Order: sequence, then C-alpha cells, then structure tokens
Amino acid sequence: MPLFGVEATFWALLGPFVAAALSPILAKTLKHNASWLLAIIPALAFLQFLSFVPGLAEGQTYKASLEWVPTFNVNFSIYLDGLSVVFALLISGIGTFITLYAGGYLKGHENLGQFLSYLFLFMGAMLGVVVADNVITLFVYWELTSITSFLLIGFDHLRRASRRSAVQALVVTGGGGLALMAGLILAGYQGGSFEMSELLNSGDVLRESPYYTAIFILVVLGAFTKSAQFPFHFWLPNAMEAPTPVSAYLHSATMVKAGVYLLMRMHPVLGGTELWMTVLPIFGGITLLVGTILGIRQTDLKLVLAYTTVASLGLLVMLTGTSDQIAIQGAVLYLFAHSLFKGSLFMVVGTVDHESGTRDLHRVGGLFSAMPITGTAAVLSALSMAGLPPLIGFVAKEVLYDGTWYTTNGGLWTAFAVLGNAMMFALAATVAIKPFFGAKLKTPKAAHEGTVLLIAGSITLAVLGLVAGAFVASVGHQLLSPMTSAILGQPFDKELHLFPTYLSPALYLSVATIGLGIIIFMYMDRLRVIVADVLRTIGWGPDKGFDQVLEAIIRFATTLTQMVQTGSMVTYMRATFTVIALMLFVPMILTGNWPKLEGLGSLHVYEWFIAAIAVIGVYAVLTARYRVTAIVLLGIQGFAVALIYLLFGAPDLSFTQFMVETLSVVILALVMTRLNLKPTDARSSRGKAFDISIAVLCGAGISMLLMSIVQLPFDPTLSEFFTQYSRTIAHGRNIVNVILVDFRGFDTIGEISVVMVTGLAVLALIRVRPKSNGNSNTEKNR
Repeated sequence: MPLFGVEATFWALLGPFVAAALSPILAKTLKHNASWLLAIIPALAFLQFLSFVPGLAEGQTYKASLEWVPTFNVNFSIYLDGLSVVFALLISGIGTFITLYAGGYLKGHENLGQFLSYLFLFMGAMLGVVVADNVITLFVYWELTSITSFLLIGFDHLRRASRRSAVQALVVTGGGGLALMAGLILAGYQGGSFEMSELLNSGDVLRESPYYTAIFILVVLGAFTKSAQFPFHFWLPNAMEAPTPVSAYLHSATMVKAGVYLLMRMHPVLGGTELWMTVLPIFGGITLLVGTILGIRQTDLKLVLAYTTVASLGLLVMLTGTSDQIAIQGAVLYLFAHSLFKGSLFMVVGTVDHESGTRDLHRVGGLFSAMPITGTAAVLSALSMAGLPPLIGFVAKEVLYDGTWYTTNGGLWTAFAVLGNAMMFALAATVAIKPFFGAKLKTPKAAHEGTVLLIAGSITLAVLGLVAGAFVASVGHQLLSPMTSAILGQPFDKELHLFPTYLSPALYLSVATIGLGIIIFMYMDRLRVIVADVLRTIGWGPDKGFDQVLEAIIRFATTLTQMVQTGSMVTYMRATFTVIALMLFVPMILTGNWPKLEGLGSLHVYEWFIAAIAVIGVYAVLTARYRVTAIVLLGIQGFAVALIYLLFGAPDLSFTQFMVETLSVVILALVMTRLNLKPTDARSSRGKAFDISIAVLCGAGISMLLMSIVQLPFDPTLSEFFTQYSRTIAHGRNIVNVILVDFRGFDTIGEISVVMVTGLAVLALIRVRPKSNGNSNTEKNR
C-alpha cells in the first residue's frame, strides 16, 4: 500500500511549491545550510512515490482526481503507473541531492534563496508533468517547466550569454509547447477523453483517426523541442551557461527527458505506425551522431557532457520509435542509467570547477589524489556511461543492442547505436581520465575535495549505478518492467541479467563498441581538430540560424510597425473605420441578406421632427469653422437619441443619455480650449472625399445592421430570465440596476475602469500648457 494513500500524492506535488516560498526566508537566516532543511521536502516526496513500487510490480495503477475547472472538463487528476512513478522517483530523488549540491555550490551567493526558489518551482512543475492525468493539466505544467527553466538558465542575468541562452531555451521549448497544446486538445477530442488514463485505453482510435498525422506532428514537435532533437538540439548546450546545479538537474535528469516521457506516454495510442517508426528513429539516430560528434570538439568538460546528453536523448527517441518491445526495454534501462551517471558527472564537473577554478580539459589533470571521492564518483559514472560491467549502463547497452538488431531496419538503427555509443565511450573516458589521472597540472585554485554538500549527490548516484547493475534482476522487476509495460500498453516482464547468459549479437556488438571507443579515445586530440575544422568550413548551423530567424522577425515587426503605427491620428481613424465598413458590408454582399426598408412610412410627425433635428445637427457639425463649435453642435445628435429613448418608454435611460452627452460636450470643449489646435482643416480634397465616403458607409452599414436585427423574430428568453430572477436571486426590484451591478457586475467594473482611465487622460491633457507661439488668446481657444 502507498505510504500515505494515493491522495497524499497531491501534497507531494504541492511540497516543492511550498519549498519555493520558504527558500528565500530560510536562505536569509540559515545561509547555505538551508539546503539541508529544504531537501527534506523532495525526500518525503521520493518516499511517497517509492511506496507505490510494490503495487506497480503486481500490475496495479493508481488514480486520484480533484475538480479544477469542471465547466471545461479540466480536472487536477493524477495517474500513477510504472512510467510516471519512475520519472517521479528520478525527479524527487535526484532533486534531493541537487538541493544539497546547490547549497554547497552557491555558498555565500547573495541570491541563493532566489535560486533555490526557482529550482523548487521547476521541480514541482516537472513532477506535475509526469503524474498529470488530464492533458490540459499536463500542458500547464509543461509550460511552467519552460518558464522556470528560463529563470534558472538566466539566473546570472548580468551576463549577456546567460540572457541569450535563457531566451533561446524559452523560445524553442515554448514554441514547441504551443504545438503540443494543439496536439493534446486534438487527441482529446478524437479519443473522446481528456484524461490520459482513458485516452490510453482507447485502442486504435487515434491511429485510425483522419487527424492522426496532424496529432503526430504536433506532439512530436513538442517532444523534439523539449528533448533537444535535431534540428532543435542547439539550445541545450547553450543552456550550460546556467549554474552547474541547473545543468545537473534540468538538462540531464529531468526537463530534457520530458519530451522522451511524452513520446513514451503516447506510444500506446500513437506508436506502431509506419510514420512513427520512420520519423522517430531517423531523427533520433541523427541526433545521437550529431551530439557525439559535436561533443568530440569540446574542451570544456561541461559542454562535453551537454553534447553527450543531446546524443543520449537521440538514442532514447530512436529506441522508442522502433516500437519493438526489447528496444523499448533497452530505452527504459538506458534512461534510468543515464539519469544516474549524467547527474553524477555534472556534479563532478561542477565540483572540479568549484574547487580547482577551471573545467578546461587542457588545464586540469592528476586531481585524484586531491579529490579522491569526486574522482571515484567520476570513474564509476563514466564506466556506466561507457557501458562497462558491472554498472547498470552495461546492461542497458546489451538490451538496446538486442532490441535494435532484430527490429525493422535493424541494421541501420544498430549502426547508429554502435557508432554513437563508441563515441560516448571515448567521451566518458575523456571526462573521467583526463581530469583525475596523468600528470598533475597547476590549476587557478589549489584543488581540494569538495564539502559534503558538493560530493554527497555525485558519489551516491554513482554508487546507485553500481548497485542497480549488481541487482539488475530485482530493479528490473520492481521498477523497469512496470515502466516498460506502461509504454507498451501491455504487460511485459522479461528477466534481466548483469552478464549475458548466452552468446548473442548484442555481446559481439558490445565488444565492437568498446574496441571502437578505445580507438576514438586514443585519437581524440586529432579528431577534435578535424571536427573543429569541418565545422569551421561549414560555418552556418542551427544556432546561428536561430539568431537569423529572430533578427528577421524583429526586422519584419519593425517594418510592419512603421507602416501601421505612423503616428497620425487621421490614418488610425481611417484604418479603423475602413475595417468597420468592410465588416458591415462584406457579409451582406456575400450572403445577399439585405435588410428590408420597412416602417419608414409609418413614422409619426414628432418622430420625423426628431430625425430632422439630428440631420440639422450633423449639417451644423460639418459646416462649423472651429473644432470647439463642432463639439458643442455634436451634442445635438446625443440629445436627439435621448428624446427617442424618452418617447419609447425608457425615461431612466433617456436621463442617463442627457447627462452623459452634456458631460461629454463640456469635458471635450474644456480640453479643446486648453490645446493649441490649428483652426483650419489640413486635409486635402481627396482626403476629405475619402473620409466622407467611409463615414457614409459606416453610418449606412450600422443602420442596416440594426434594421436586420429588428426584423428578426424577438426572442424573449433573456428578458424573461432577468424578470424572473432579478428579485429572487439578486434581490433587486429595478431590473436595469440589477443587470448592471449583479448579472453584468464585471462588465460594469470594466466600464468604470475605462471611464477612470479616460478621466485621468483628460486630466493630463488639461494640465498641458501650450507653448506660446505669438497667437492671440482667441486664436488659441478655437
């Protein structure tokens, strides 16, 4: 049974957000030691998720739900199966050590509390992504991971490179998130449910839907941008501008795997098609090779790890795309192993940088004697990354080779995997051997072992990789088989062994990988130069392309703004009323539904009299010489409308119209007398003709629209509703007042706000004192 019940998971999801609120307070009082206290929150969440493991191993799943926005069928619901729980364990477990590591790494930093707050916000968002059952809830958390990662990547906001990397990550992942939103909504409508657990049980409904291709493209765009698949891979290495705790957490163990999680989650309803098994393996395989090749070029240890992360994500996408059971089991194993060894290695590199003052391959060496615990963690994690026994990475490599070898197009996918893993082997050896062994180099700082906060996470994760390899059968049954079953959508429990029980192609491929990896490592320096020369010759890349796209968007926006926002009020008015005229007449022209000119002959004499007053007022406005005179005469039309309200039985509305019209005329006249306006109209004859035409069209169009509405059958439903409920619900006898202050209360607040802002603008204009230009006072007041 779960430790505190399924409903307690909601508290586990809320915990990181509580920690985010407490972090600035605790960091201010306890300094870096606050991380010890704050780490308790993700540790408790880890224990809560760990308590589900025995039930999951027996084939159970868990659900719980709270109403959130019931009107739109959006619930705050959670779904716990093998896939979501393993991800939640990695997020909360590694998050516990990252919290400690951040306290040690940023010890003495004035913004430590702020950093921890951002980190916990991200942790809460990521937990929400993997356990959310409702797809809308999942999307909300998904976008929150993009926002919080933007804050973390740009934490050192005074550096231009940090700001650029943060913006780049937000634009790429946020743009993919918009595509994902459309894909999830479309999938929900086609699958008949917005609950992921129900959608996954809909069988082939989505695969047989005419919108399958659209759903696939949108979902894949969201996943590819988040998990840095080619050609969107460039943002992840650039995100290494963030502090190392961010790199160790967001860009190795959690956020970048959100896209992989999404593909694995949607596999039961989107996978297995020709499109799925073609697009995902191709892009995943390309990403694997691009990541490892670009990693060879790097001399910054952190960037080496960043590019191998890109490569690993490509490998996971490729394996998931095969839809083969064994290949997907290999993906599950590799994902688990990668989270352990890559999180550890990032913390190792950060500790080396923190304690020696550099992470440049050419400036570090022989550090093992000064940093034995950090060096041990590096060696164990690198062995797992290289796929050597007895680490969990070795088992993952064997299983994934077994999967790719026998799947469709297995030769191509196996070739991708072998070549990519061989380069990964060489890069793992580079990270572990070069800094800690060989000749000792002089570093900017006298190297020494890190504090407990710095080394606790790296050594623990490294040892867990060793323990998981030694007890892989138990780990596989308890954790990884339920996860594989969730991805496949059917029970799967193949026993795992640390060492092969028989000679298989996977074993031979593994030996070939090791041999090729050793050769690449031996010629690493030469290959680094070759790769750098090739990339320099090519010149252009997606990273540069991103800048060019942004620059083009800015140029386009600037040009469009200059065209539209000319600074001329006359131009704005003409454009506005031209659009209004088109909106009024185009529908009538296209549909042929013109109003019937009925009832004009039955008007009474006093009605014709009121109409005549309005027409005279319009003529007077048009012939007025001065603007103030025109404003005063404009009130005639408002008074004419007020008389119509009075004659047709709406005295309160008529009184309101009289008051508003009077105040409008007085205020506008007062403003105009304070402004230095030219007494003549500067418009050309052509401009005047155009304005007259637009004015006539707008007036005629609105008149015909009103006539069309009046000629429709009257629907008394709304009137009856207000009449029936104004007294019983709103407790008011004046129906008009009740509508304004109760039924349309928010509209009234909005209108009051508009009036308030308008009043402030008028006040500002009144206070403007015109510059003296030698004109007489009379001329200024015109």
